[in-house]
Amino acid sequence: MKLDAEELKNRIAPLFEENFTRFGELGAAVSIWQNGKPVVDLCGGFRDARREHLWTSDTIVLVWSATKGIGSACVLHVLQEHKIDIDQRVAEFWPEFAQVGKEKITLAQLLSHQAGLCALDRRVDVLDYGAVIRALEEQAPLWPPGTAHGYHARTFGFLLDELVRRTAGKPLAEYWREIFGEPLKLDLWIGLPERENPRVATMYAVKAGKPPEPKQFYTDLITPSTLARKTFTSPYGLHAVNSMNNISVRAQPIVSFGGIGSASSLAKFYAMLANGGAWEDRQFFSHETLRWMTTTLADGIDRVFQIPTAFSAGFMKDSQQSMRRIFGRTCPERQSNGLTSSFGHPGAGGSHAFADPENKIAFAYVMNQMEQSLLPNEKSLRLVDAIYER
Repeated sequence: MKLDAEELKNRIAPLFEENFTRFGELGAAVSIWQNGKPVVDLCGGFRDARREHLWTSDTIVLVWSATKGIGSACVLHVLQEHKIDIDQRVAEFWPEFAQVGKEKITLAQLLSHQAGLCALDRRVDVLDYGAVIRALEEQAPLWPPGTAHGYHARTFGFLLDELVRRTAGKPLAEYWREIFGEPLKLDLWIGLPERENPRVATMYAVKAGKPPEPKQFYTDLITPSTLARKTFTSPYGLHAVNSMNNISVRAQPIVSFGGIGSASSLAKFYAMLANGGAWEDRQFFSHETLRWMTTTLADGIDRVFQIPTAFSAGFMKDSQQSMRRIFGRTCPERQSNGLTSSFGHPGAGGSHAFADPENKIAFAYVMNQMEQSLLPNEKSLRLVDAIYER
């Protein structure tokens, strides 16, 4: 399908405006690309609750778990450059990992949330990287690896970061800027330089309202000792949304949920992935590595979310068991059989980003007034639907 910029903007703009007038958005931006070029870029609202600072094309904002997508891309790039297959065992590159039943866990299992390491038995601080890594090394899997999957909300970024450090010899945040951020001129950071702070939108916590779905998951999320509660509170710390507005916290390279950037840069990165892993005269990813991104490795009821989810190597996919598509669509004539190559990663509260290689489309939505949702909500999904409207 070929997107017409003017026609698409006419469909997207009223829906985007409704996000403010009808759905309570404070500040937000959406960016849609095709064939490596921007098609629609919109922003609106305010960076702050006092409505003193307009959200402009220069505004950057916390994208929460959408950071996991760019972190996963870094790991896959490292594996590609070192000619490491994802069926190899994690312990080959991280020997201390091979404790208490983890010696056979493969990179593929770890990247697709099948390792059973979504929560830690030991209480360690999320800002103490060394302590978190030691806790992961000594943590027994919470289910037999490879037999099920469950979203690794906080531990995932540490697993990614340590894999990059073990294979590339540098932190993932540094690798991100060196390999992707600087060459692609991306206004997207894992660990924000102090000079960039004046442009950052303030993040605001969820307002009281209608209980979200799935009901059981959100009930478990506030119930001590449940898997959901343990998953979203370990490693411990930075649970208050307002704490993420602290300049010193913004500077921390938190791969699980600390990325800060613009919608246009997030979409531009996915545009490169949607365009065969190439940008201008540089080939970032091979066909084989892109296949790791697009191939579903885990699909079914998520042990944490308690609804169907699906993952490729580091990215979320549309589950074959779910009726709701959140990562684009296939061509209409193929849509009914569920075939799709789209992949991406959402962030808590409403941020959302993905690549659709089949149509060479990339999408990103970012905002600063959080909704009670960890998966994409109507504010972004209505825009996604409009892209594929016929």
